[in-house]
Amino acid sequence: MLDVVIRGGEVVDGTGAPRRRADVGIADGRIVQIGTVDAEAAHTVDATGKLVAPGFVDVHTHFDAQVFWDNALTPSPLHGVTTAFAGNCGFTVAPLSDDPADAEYLLRMLARVEGMPVETLRTGVPWNWVSTADYFERIESAGIGINLGFMVGHSALRRVVMGADATRREATPEEIGRMQDLLRAGLEAGGIGFSSSYARTHNDADGNMVPSRHATLAELVDLARVVGEYPGTSLEIIPQVGPFDQWAIDLMVDMSVAAQRPINWNVMAVSPFNRDENAAKLAAGDLARSKGGKVVALTIPISLGTRLSFASGFILDAMPGWEDAMGSPRDAKLALLADPDARHALDARAQDPANPLRMLADWKSKVVFDVVAPENQQYRGLTVGEIAAQTGRDPFDALCEIAVADELLTSFGTPTPVESVDDWNARLEVWRDERAVIGASDAGAHFDLLGSFNYTTGVLGRAVRGHGVCSYEEAIHLMTQVQAELYGLRERGVLREDWHADVIVIDPETVATDDIAMRFDLPGDQGRLYAESTGIDHVLVNGTPIVTDGELTTNRRGTLLRAGRDTDTPAL
Repeated sequence: MLDVVIRGGEVVDGTGAPRRRADVGIADGRIVQIGTVDAEAAHTVDATGKLVAPGFVDVHTHFDAQVFWDNALTPSPLHGVTTAFAGNCGFTVAPLSDDPADAEYLLRMLARVEGMPVETLRTGVPWNWVSTADYFERIESAGIGINLGFMVGHSALRRVVMGADATRREATPEEIGRMQDLLRAGLEAGGIGFSSSYARTHNDADGNMVPSRHATLAELVDLARVVGEYPGTSLEIIPQVGPFDQWAIDLMVDMSVAAQRPINWNVMAVSPFNRDENAAKLAAGDLARSKGGKVVALTIPISLGTRLSFASGFILDAMPGWEDAMGSPRDAKLALLADPDARHALDARAQDPANPLRMLADWKSKVVFDVVAPENQQYRGLTVGEIAAQTGRDPFDALCEIAVADELLTSFGTPTPVESVDDWNARLEVWRDERAVIGASDAGAHFDLLGSFNYTTGVLGRAVRGHGVCSYEEAIHLMTQVQAELYGLRERGVLREDWHADVIVIDPETVATDDIAMRFDLPGDQGRLYAESTGIDHVLVNGTPIVTDGELTTNRRGTLLRAGRDTDTPAL
């Protein structure tokens, strides 16, 4: 008898091939038959009128902390994700040293750069490991809902080796050697690769550049070279925010060539209006190919409505002249924004025509999403321009007055834009480019800033079902097999007999993401942006239902993916 049989559906196998009517039989976590399945099963799923597809592969998450308080890793499986990779951008919680100050530093750094509440990180994460191997043991012993692999993060390596000096200076050759040894230990434990960041938006809780930003280019190449010693590994980085300088392109190429591994970079946003900039960035892939490497852009496939706050200062600190102010302690920042002269000077820097992120400072167009103070409730949902008109204030002054009354907890930003056919067609051009891959969800991070964890159902619901810019077969291929091959996933990403049974059942008539809203379910009574979905009816991970009839089950049968065991060396 089989464990599960999915009957009556149309199989979209992930390769891009046309769908075909077939049953899917599953036993012992594997697909044992695709076709007409006569055998009985302990559990039967009726997929009549539905699509049966491989689970989605999300290659850019920050589940490193969430895995301890929510081992289902919600809401990702509700959007059809069955495999994910964490530890990106150099931000990991392992390894640690014996010094509690290092764990405290990483905790506060994650709160700052990845928008994870300090209270949640203190109460929801045990911080009771030292090595990456110890960290993996803690996760495996508790179980996980989906398959999850982890990069080994640069900032954690630097902090363990250099302590507080990690954010003060370059590393010595001896220190780089110790970082290489720590990286080897992480990769031997099963780490999927190495990640880092040079992004100017990545500053720690004290306003200093995160450890990886203090590294020389040579340090990054030396660490990347270690990755090449281990099969089934890869590289990931944020080189720059905005247009690339040549050094950033050369760095990625040099890292890839040194490791003989693909390197993917985060993140490319695509619209009909930035084709030239994106073409220049994608050209990094051509240079890499000419030198024997591979550079791939991660592209976010949906439009995002961002929620900014002065409390975190994230993204705002990328504006010239704002880095110190947004990196200040909360009390100092509150005093600055309460001072009319100080905030006028701050706004003047934001409005400077030379500010490449001047669109962030179009205050009047920003919508106030969340407020705290009773007197501010009347402003929820209004634009700052509308509030300024009501109160007779300058838009930035009006916003600052609200934020000060809320002790900086006000969230504001841009609503999610309504995408046009032109938007989707511009994105499709990039999705089909071998130098780019759909990804960049940031699931498990930026809890109060943005919600892109739902990109899979966003693409299916809006691009495919809503606008018909591509077929379900193509869209599913671009979110499954492509990502699996980028990371060398072994026997996942395609529905094939004898492969792992990571399977989803989709209703093509209704699939969509639900609306994003705040949900206060984090440890420490903190909130996060959250959305469920419609039309992702069933999700199986290693043959076990984790979502049934759209509802999460209590099953946790995901695999902690280990390089060389669960992955092969990706092709260049």
